[in-house]
Amino acid sequence: MSDDHSLLVVGAHPDDCSIKAGGIAAKYVEAGHDVTFLSVTDGSAGHQEMGRTELAYRRRRETKAVARTLGIDYDVFDLPDGELEPTLDNRRKLIRYIREVDPDIVLGPRPNDYHPDHRYTAQLLRDAAYSLIVPNVCPDTDALDSNPIFGYVADHFQKPAPFEPDVVLDVSDVVETKVDALHCHESQMYEWLPYTFGELDSVPDGEEARREWLGNDGLGHLVENTEMNVAARFRDELRERYGEDAGDAVEHAEAVEISEYGAPLTDEDREALFFF
Repeated sequence: MSDDHSLLVVGAHPDDCSIKAGGIAAKYVEAGHDVTFLSVTDGSAGHQEMGRTELAYRRRRETKAVARTLGIDYDVFDLPDGELEPTLDNRRKLIRYIREVDPDIVLGPRPNDYHPDHRYTAQLLRDAAYSLIVPNVCPDTDALDSNPIFGYVADHFQKPAPFEPDVVLDVSDVVETKVDALHCHESQMYEWLPYTFGELDSVPDGEEARREWLGNDGLGHLVENTEMNVAARFRDELRERYGEDAGDAVEHAEAVEISEYGAPLTDEDREALFFF
């Protein structure tokens, strides 16, 4: 593996990558590595007032703002939000895309999740993994020489099996950058998600006040829900990785569980890809 690493984060919707791996992405960019976010759907269902066409356009604008904020590439498939299916056509679409990006590591959701788009994004990633190296699958794009490492981002679902991290990472020093990225998803952070949580009235007016709210109480309610906080849940793993005192001091963390469907995570890969 070369000294230059490439990270691909795949989400079902345009805000998923920022929520689940915005800190990891910021650390990669800070170290001079390439990062790409992909939303498999257009995000056109996630709003209480806006129709699909207007919302899809708005959410694409938001991803462009995230790309500028983080210094990454951000792509969105033209597949309707809420209607994703793990079809052969969609698998081929994803295979071709991953081959074009040629990442060292791919992060995405686990297949047990409340949202069908999340589940089917996970299934599409699993179905695409091995085929990436098979020349006769999608022969119009060059097969990869080796399979990337695939990993799952953290979630709180317990059945049929809970999330079990292989790596828990301190992202405290880039949390402001992560919140800046989340701030770009205004249709979600300040409208749709508060609406679904019954907290729309708690969102302040004005951009500065909203950004402050998101980085404090708002972030806790909507993104890192206290019961699901990654740093608190996996404090022992943080202590093991960073030492007792440093592990106790971590306020914001992101975690990865390695998937069996990609390349194995060797000790060398672990050191190279999770370098912080």
